[in-house]
Amino acid sequence: MTTPRVAVVGAGAAGLATLKALADVGVPAVAFEAADTVGGLWVYGSAGSPTYRTLHLNTSKGRTEFADHPMPADWPDYPDHTRIAGYLGDYADRFGLRDAVRLRHTVDRVTRVGDGWRVHATGPDAPVTVDVAAVVVANGHNRLPHRPEPYPGDCTAEQMHSHDYRGPEQLAGRRVLVVGGGNSAMDIAVDASYAAQRTLLSLRRGVWVVPKYLLGRPSDTLNGALARRLPWRLRQRITQGMLTATVGPPSRYGLPAPAHGFLQDHPTLSDGLLSRLTHGDIQARPGIARFDGDRVEFTDGRSDQVDLVIWCTGYRVAMPFLEPDLLGDGPERLPLYRHVFHLDAPGLAFVGLMQSTGAAFPLVEAQARLVAARLAGTWAPPDAAGQAAACRAELRAATTRWGQRRPHMRVDFDAYLAQLHRELQAGRQRAGAAR
Repeated sequence: MTTPRVAVVGAGAAGLATLKALADVGVPAVAFEAADTVGGLWVYGSAGSPTYRTLHLNTSKGRTEFADHPMPADWPDYPDHTRIAGYLGDYADRFGLRDAVRLRHTVDRVTRVGDGWRVHATGPDAPVTVDVAAVVVANGHNRLPHRPEPYPGDCTAEQMHSHDYRGPEQLAGRRVLVVGGGNSAMDIAVDASYAAQRTLLSLRRGVWVVPKYLLGRPSDTLNGALARRLPWRLRQRITQGMLTATVGPPSRYGLPAPAHGFLQDHPTLSDGLLSRLTHGDIQARPGIARFDGDRVEFTDGRSDQVDLVIWCTGYRVAMPFLEPDLLGDGPERLPLYRHVFHLDAPGLAFVGLMQSTGAAFPLVEAQARLVAARLAGTWAPPDAAGQAAACRAELRAATTRWGQRRPHMRVDFDAYLAQLHRELQAGRQRAGAAR
């Protein structure tokens, strides 16, 4: 293999998109992947993957696919994890990416060496060290479970995080409490409603639950059409009104009222949840107040007996291979130019370190093209002051919209995708002017 100029950490969707973009511009790269195959979190049963057997996309295939690799036309609108893992494998095969991936290699140290970088990885046979001009971190952020602070009292029920959930057989005949309001919580609660003796769903705060179809179309396609024409505040009013008119407010189903308007948090999509609530097969509960053995007391005074508590409480972002001075206040609060480039460490870029209102694949594809253009010398960023000013402006806007819920990482799918396309053109002009 040609001596790599770039090291990529991870060979999931973000890492593969990065390898492909770099190959397109003739920049040799090597990727290190801890698992024994490419595909990242979508590979069921792979080391560190949170995938469960009933998992499907919660964004439609037309809004999820790579521009360079469309999903098959005969696939359903919301493919399952097996199809998506196969799709990523086909992507790697089609563009000849597998030879650039070192499987079963875990990056444990990335350090600056002169004007470049040294990457150290442990492998199945011996450690590997490479010196490169740039490093692209594409390791994802759904691998290290976030567990809540302990509640008052003693819980004797079995506890698990959604990361360890694999299928409904783990729930059969049990009294299950699912805690959380994200997509995994809704999926697992619906699974439990068919397999468990009893299913409770606890939410501390309200969320907008969006059915996967509205007006006969995948629901994310409607918001996408609006996004090309309207600012998010107006889209919020239109979409929130549509949801209220078609399925009613969340309180209609016993769920807490959302504290934020639609489009001000990650969307929660589920076709099954609202139906199972109205049939009584899932019972909604507010936040937990305390535990007392195998009983859980809720903030509204009710208490229930449970056998199993499933914490669907998200994930922590972890990059232990990077030096602490590179991460500042932590990876979740790292200011990056256009959510990609480190402000103080040339040659260090991130692909996929974001939380989108929509799908991830098109965004990591666009980010990867920006990285590749920079490393090929056809794109240039603004000066340091301009980059820092852009980060401050984006953080102010994100904090206004999303509050303190990871504002550094938040992006509006359609607006951000359009911004990356504009940035690619603007940076090419800057690079041309500098030559």
